[in-house]
Amino acid sequence: MFDTHTHINTNKFTETLDDVIKRAKNSGVNNIMAVGMDLETSIKAIEIANKYENVYASVGLHPGYVDNNDHFDLDHLYKDKKVVAFGEIGLDFYWTDKNKDLQLKVFEEQIIKAIKLNLPVIIHTRNSFDEAYNIVKKYEGKVTGVFHCFSSNFTDAQKAIDLGFYIGVDGPITFNSKNEDLIEIVKKIDLNKLLIETDSPYLTRVPFRGKVNEPANLKYIAKKVAEIRNITFEEVVETTTNNAKKLFKIKEW
Repeated sequence: MFDTHTHINTNKFTETLDDVIKRAKNSGVNNIMAVGMDLETSIKAIEIANKYENVYASVGLHPGYVDNNDHFDLDHLYKDKKVVAFGEIGLDFYWTDKNKDLQLKVFEEQIIKAIKLNLPVIIHTRNSFDEAYNIVKKYEGKVTGVFHCFSSNFTDAQKAIDLGFYIGVDGPITFNSKNEDLIEIVKKIDLNKLLIETDSPYLTRVPFRGKVNEPANLKYIAKKVAEIRNITFEEVVETTTNNAKKLFKIKEW
């Protein structure tokens, strides 16, 4: 399996990273994406990726950090061989829309930069799919990536797919309430456009809500996808792993 979105590059884990990586491997997670959110976590993602052969890095400025305006300081990081994506970037109007114009500006700037670097993007949207979609639509055919932790509806998911993007799903598909839209998405979209992720240490799956999440829990996301689609666990694992390899251009398997 390939956990396409983690924040193992934060200080939220109470155990050593060696233990986290070992448990992931023992659970069938052979590859992990460490996703940057700002300068500090992007640097850390690269450090971890260079320490562990099965870890890759993504570098970018999360919308929650745009006020720090340090995205220009990230430029030198993209040259590292373990950097295979640009992100986590996007828009988040759930926590605040007071800096909406700045979020929109920084997001588009990073989309343009990703195109120049020929890197796929990892997009965060919360209460902001339409605005993010409209920006990405302007660069249709020039940029690809994943709408991570997708939280909209099937119609929007299909719109993203039609632009050449993947849909990332994680812990919320196991939640017992208010996930009808997500279940419909998982059931109906082309499996070849689906990625699975933990977003660890966040979004712990049911029934372990409240505990620190980790990549080893990815198997529960895969099992839930298999259950929703009425297909085998093995098919979910094989297809989503291949999807990740294709998107992030990873060949050493």
